[in-house]
Amino acid sequence: MDHIVIIGNGISGVTLARHIRKLSDKKITIISAESDYFFSRTALMYVYMGHMKFEHTQPYENWFWKKNRIDLVNGFVEKVETDAKKLVLKDGSSISYDKLVIATGSKPNKFGWPGQDLNGVQGLYSKQDLELLEKNAPNNKVCNRAVIVGGGLIGIEMAEMLRSREIPVTFLVREKSFWNGVLPAGESAMINEHILEHHIDLQLDTNLEKIISDDNGRAKAVVTDKGETIECNVVGLTAGVTPNIDFLKDSGIELGRGVKVNRFLETNVKDVFAIGDCAEQHEGIGSRRPIEAVWYTGRMMGEALAQTLCDKPRKYTPGHWFNSAKFLDVEYQTYGWVFSERSKKDNEQHFHWRHLSEKICITVAFDKDSHQFLGLNTFGIRMRHEIFDQWLTENRDIDHVMTYLRDANFDPEFYKLYEEEIVAKYNADFNKNISPKKKSWKRIFSIA
Repeated sequence: MDHIVIIGNGISGVTLARHIRKLSDKKITIISAESDYFFSRTALMYVYMGHMKFEHTQPYENWFWKKNRIDLVNGFVEKVETDAKKLVLKDGSSISYDKLVIATGSKPNKFGWPGQDLNGVQGLYSKQDLELLEKNAPNNKVCNRAVIVGGGLIGIEMAEMLRSREIPVTFLVREKSFWNGVLPAGESAMINEHILEHHIDLQLDTNLEKIISDDNGRAKAVVTDKGETIECNVVGLTAGVTPNIDFLKDSGIELGRGVKVNRFLETNVKDVFAIGDCAEQHEGIGSRRPIEAVWYTGRMMGEALAQTLCDKPRKYTPGHWFNSAKFLDVEYQTYGWVFSERSKKDNEQHFHWRHLSEKICITVAFDKDSHQFLGLNTFGIRMRHEIFDQWLTENRDIDHVMTYLRDANFDPEFYKLYEEEIVAKYNADFNKNISPKKKSWKRIFSIA
């Protein structure tokens, strides 16, 4: 019987283990030094904010693993000996494998800033990071100001967490507008406003120069490239993440920024695979990046690889891009491709609508010649994934999207609807005369 060993108990590794067990009786071992049991990483912030306890982030009861014959090892892998098919753990023990899957995720970026390893300087990715933040910033008496460096999704999550305990936050973002390498200008501008309205000191076009230490080796201030010194007790490094692969450097496994894999998620070494944040495709799939540090794609990689390891080879084919997140209390969804002004292609045109007073907007991308629908971003309006997936597959044009936009709305009953306003602006912007159709459950269920 094959022994499949998975390093990492995040969404990728656990999804893989669950699907292997559904398909086979193979021996499965998951190794992780982060936590005894799988938990939802995206829910960590709500533990700090008091919305749930850590045990509530665990989707499965503790008995689930034994019942499903998935062995769990709490340990840190220091070395992979691919010739011997053996893993060496930090405590000196070893584990042999027939098939090895690397699912070790990411770690916060550090760019060599002076003082980046001081006490009080941390990222926000792991369970240990959450525990450290609880120690570093339990309240606004112990932490009278925090400085967050890096303007991505993790940065805004950390800012929201600290503000929930009324800790003053300064947010250093090197771009001229928040996340404007991803978001179109109108959306980025709206999020700038939203951050400031939540009493976060947003400093755009500002870089960290160094972190200053006190006499005890703890951060006491940061210096920016504007020459400003900002006193603080905590510095959050949230300038992106990088694959967690340092332990593989002498393994013979081909590495780039991540673990190099083909479409079947195979490495250059026989019987060794990689999935999730740490996997790097030799070439990106379509418009996707070679490394996809996203919860959804990690889950899909686990599902695909399970088939391959159970003798049903399946390529990783993620389909149309989609993602979701929250910017404080504004929900964000994206389907297909809506590029920022910094990276959009010559054929890409945008239609943008924003509510006059609420933090609600959408941006629709389409081909300016054929009018083919390319993608949609939405803030503050929930949309149905299946609807946009179908429209993208069918190569629908933007007029079709506007006509049947009500079908895509997934907001709960009694929420205000905005399709009339959206379509009216579209008609005015592009000299159209489209009348939006009423929502049809028959159409919706035929797609779903």
